[in-house]
Amino acid sequence: MTPPKVEVRVTADGSSTLYVPELDEHYHSTHGAVQEAQHVYLAAGLEHVLASAPGMVRVLEIGFGTGLNALLTLQRSLASPQAIRYDTIEKYPLPPTVIEALGVERYVLNPELLDYHQQLHSAAWDTLVTLTPRFMLHKITGALQDTPLPNDTYHVIYFDAFAPEKQPDMWTDEVFAQLCAATTPGGVLVSYCAKGSFRRSLRAAGWLVEKIPGPPGKREMTRARNGS
Repeated sequence: MTPPKVEVRVTADGSSTLYVPELDEHYHSTHGAVQEAQHVYLAAGLEHVLASAPGMVRVLEIGFGTGLNALLTLQRSLASPQAIRYDTIEKYPLPPTVIEALGVERYVLNPELLDYHQQLHSAAWDTLVTLTPRFMLHKITGALQDTPLPNDTYHVIYFDAFAPEKQPDMWTDEVFAQLCAATTPGGVLVSYCAKGSFRRSLRAAGWLVEKIPGPPGKREMTRARNGS
């Protein structure tokens, strides 16, 4: 599948994102790509479940994109006694030329982490790969709606699709019911989005929804919990 045309942009915290002219949409917040990822997905999502999830923590990311969320999660796993299996679904994997153009070496200064960044992107798609003793990666190509997900499996879901007005087919009651079924009781879904329509769809699909403070430049974000 061919990804849309993208342009590299530098965000306010010095980290890179991609801009899609066709959608007039960025992959990350222009206020800071790393700041947003750390706040929305790591602090509000992964850290929320690390303390309570027994054994291996299962993460599902919707939208691998530049691999930033995966890289930060791998970095966190290096300091955690728990292993993490990271599944990620991407309809349009980015070509190596775009990944190189991001220039992550400007803001990822740890040589070990830079090496892991390269490994994340060179890892085979649709194959479970062990990158460290405590981090396994499974990159899945295709659309979420066409991807069978195991029931009662994931402790945290990073919902990182483009905004509802840009990609409406990703923000439906049916999608959130699919994700709820794949999540463990007490598991969470986190997203930068705070729209009322999004929260109503989550509730219709069986999630318990809360508004929490958003990352820099955004007042609120959403965290939803599987209450079954």
